[in-house]
Amino acid sequence: MSSEKTPSPADFTRWLFAQECHFVTGADKVSSLPSPTLPEIAFAGRSNVGKSSLINALLGRKSLARMSHTPGRTQQLNFFQLGKHLFIVDMPGYGYAAVSKVKIKVWAELIQDYLKGRVPLKRVFLLIDSRHGLKPSDKTLMEELDKAAVSYQIVLTKIDKTTPTALSKYVEELVAILKNHPAAFPVPILTSSHTREGMESLREAIVDLIGPV
Repeated sequence: MSSEKTPSPADFTRWLFAQECHFVTGADKVSSLPSPTLPEIAFAGRSNVGKSSLINALLGRKSLARMSHTPGRTQQLNFFQLGKHLFIVDMPGYGYAAVSKVKIKVWAELIQDYLKGRVPLKRVFLLIDSRHGLKPSDKTLMEELDKAAVSYQIVLTKIDKTTPTALSKYVEELVAILKNHPAAFPVPILTSSHTREGMESLREAIVDLIGPV
């Protein structure tokens, strides 16, 4: 971003997320990953947490990330480039019972291989449905991220579909749980793709991670 004076963080965030964003590649194996030339922010979550909807809302697009009425359709690491500054990585959904065990195993290995040694990866945002909380498959991924020392942060989705009281109670429980996970950021981000609540907070968190451009 060229300017005679340093832009405010808010101005920079608006500028960055107004840049062109396009699909670059889908990788179904580590050898297919793009060159590690830009910072990467990855989004992971169960197949029905609204990951595609959140990515579209985050980037201000309607259908950049594919949405489907059938959970589990993301079968590779999908890379979207934001301007010349950042890769947004849509990771395969997990935990959907209708997907074969063989495919689940392949996805799990791909995710593990990606997380182990991807130097440009700044953070994984782990999406959790605010109505249902952490599931065993979420906890398994959190443990893997802890072991790999990969920074991650919980993003609660669909907060418009739960009551403020229930949400507040769950956030309190979740913060206590996160204290036992060394790679986890201690505070979740609360979002709704429908109302766009929390999108600015998520954008600001991403800008903090990649630093000034």
